[in-house]
Amino acid sequence: MRNGMNISSSAIDVIGGTPLVDLSRLAKGLGGRLLAKLEYLNPGGSKKDRVARQVIEDAEMDGTLQRGQPVVELTSGNTGTGLAIVCAVKGYPFIAVMSKGNSRERMRMMRALGAEVVLVDQREGSVEGQVSGGDLELVDAATNRIVAERGAFRADQFHHRGNFRAHYLHTGREILNQTEGKIDAFCDFAGSGGTFAGCAAAFKEFDPRIQCYVVEPSGSTVLANGCVTQPGHRIQGGGYSMPVLPLINTEHIDGYLSVTDEEAIDAARTLAKLEGIFAGFSSGANIAAARQVIAGRTVVVTINDSGLKYLSTDLWP
Repeated sequence: MRNGMNISSSAIDVIGGTPLVDLSRLAKGLGGRLLAKLEYLNPGGSKKDRVARQVIEDAEMDGTLQRGQPVVELTSGNTGTGLAIVCAVKGYPFIAVMSKGNSRERMRMMRALGAEVVLVDQREGSVEGQVSGGDLELVDAATNRIVAERGAFRADQFHHRGNFRAHYLHTGREILNQTEGKIDAFCDFAGSGGTFAGCAAAFKEFDPRIQCYVVEPSGSTVLANGCVTQPGHRIQGGGYSMPVLPLINTEHIDGYLSVTDEEAIDAARTLAKLEGIFAGFSSGANIAAARQVIAGRTVVVTINDSGLKYLSTDLWP
């Protein structure tokens, strides 16, 4: 707000505060209530805007990021878009490092926002459009090289506490305020783990009885049981077969849920048709997982990003 008027000073100031919607049409007949936090309404079209802002502001506060220093991070597109916005407003050069297996829309969006985008070839044998843990390792190695070459700050979403803090301080507490704490369960598709880690910590602190579930792709349930039979699943943005997500406190995990590609895609399409909410793969995975535990409960999920970022994929034929 500026000069008493309801005008924000930049796009950074309108990150967060997203609405919570009752998916009554989608949940009809399931015997419970399904609430969706519409994170795709953030300026960059995803929940990762929150992470970008928190990581950069925390790094400014603790001195690990200096004025004008380049910022670098690996991304499937959403964190990179958020960082592109935050860095544009704050005046930091931003380099996004991304696998060629991710959807093209996000690469184009980052470039439009002023980011330099470095595309990394997929590992031999990987399927185009399906980023595996092996592909992510190549992107991570390229990211580390660029950080060293350019003396850059790495906004390391898999390890930086700003990722956790974004959701602990904001997303989770917003949900508790919007529901007056009247929720029974939370389901979250594991990407970097920050959303689950932060929200689960906030929920458990408020009421330890709130059940928090980690969602993984079927065939890549490495967090649940170390099993990887389908590393090339189609649910973009997570399920990279990483055995540990450092930000997650495993004591906050009440269970693991797995979702097939087909279930995630069907749920995303149904969400659009019944509720008018146009979302991506991981949001569909959250909805599909919530269906598994909804009976007799109020379940909360996040709608992580916009379906506009997947128009070149088979999610929207």
